[in-house]
Amino acid sequence: MKRPFISLAILALFSVSVLTPSSSSACTGITIKPKDGSVIFGRTLEFAMDLQSNVIIIPRNKAYVGSAPDQKQGLHWNSQYGMVGMNAFDLPIIADGINEKGLHVGIFYFPDYAEYQDVSTQELAKTISPMEVPLYLLGTCATVDEVTAKIKQIKVGKVVMPQMGGVPPFHYIVSDAGGKSIVLEYVNGKLNLHQNPLGVCTNAPTFDWHMTNLGNYVNLLTNNVAKIEIEGQTIQGLGQGSGMLGLPGDFTPPSRFVRAVAFSASVFPVDTAREGILQVFHVLNQFDIPKGAARGDENGKVSADYTLWTSVSDLKNQRYYFRTYDDSTIRMVNLNSFNLDGDQIQTISIQGQEQIIDVSGCAK
Repeated sequence: MKRPFISLAILALFSVSVLTPSSSSACTGITIKPKDGSVIFGRTLEFAMDLQSNVIIIPRNKAYVGSAPDQKQGLHWNSQYGMVGMNAFDLPIIADGINEKGLHVGIFYFPDYAEYQDVSTQELAKTISPMEVPLYLLGTCATVDEVTAKIKQIKVGKVVMPQMGGVPPFHYIVSDAGGKSIVLEYVNGKLNLHQNPLGVCTNAPTFDWHMTNLGNYVNLLTNNVAKIEIEGQTIQGLGQGSGMLGLPGDFTPPSRFVRAVAFSASVFPVDTAREGILQVFHVLNQFDIPKGAARGDENGKVSADYTLWTSVSDLKNQRYYFRTYDDSTIRMVNLNSFNLDGDQIQTISIQGQEQIIDVSGCAK
């Protein structure tokens, strides 16, 4: 079978829209581990404009040529594994997805901190662009341990992405079906690998900063705070949730990181993957951003991040679930139902409008 040749750098040149990225981009990721041994990772994707995402299914045995700085060719590789996930800008790339071995890789925005590696002429042949990292890892790795080894063997260069108006600032979360998770960050031209036992990710600052910041919230409790007595006066908490009093509620990355840890760690354990999937969607409701709630200024114009889509990955069963801003119906794509030895990338539209069901006639 002849392997199709795909050059992402060439494909990118055919895009007619050049977009300026939002300055906030408030993505949030969490992990839940049900009792049946499954691993469920879920995340939101926020941006201030439509990223033209759809679900794509990429078969095995694809031949790729990576993109290096200055529009030069980079790493040549052949993918071993089929994958499913969300693309962006209608390109054959994965922004968030899983492969047939249960590995998940997701891009998270990392503004003001991301600085990729310098690449010499001799290193061009092992270089890829920031947008190609998930595609490379999902195609060549089955576990977090393999990712840890592979990512050290390549270079991620300062490659311009025309659709984003420059070099996109990303960091990455990687999780596998065995429950391991790491965060990959390029800071000051150096690759930093962070172990991520909590399975949580947001945006800037760096992951180690977020973990240190959790120390400011060790007072948070799942149970209500007991009443206290002061000078004969009984003081009780106001309603439910007094144990979580002080939990930050804004949309900044540090606050969302703290909330993500608090909520994912405090939910009751569930038995099955299906229960875990629904539980993750419920937790991620806490991070859903409506249009207009998080605003910034982009070149003199109001820019407002909102939750374009939310995805949940079942790493054990290789199923990819999603909902969108316009349609909160949970939809699922089973990677195992596709012929992964085929030649063509398949696309599933995520478009759709919310259905409002009239149940007035169901009264008894």
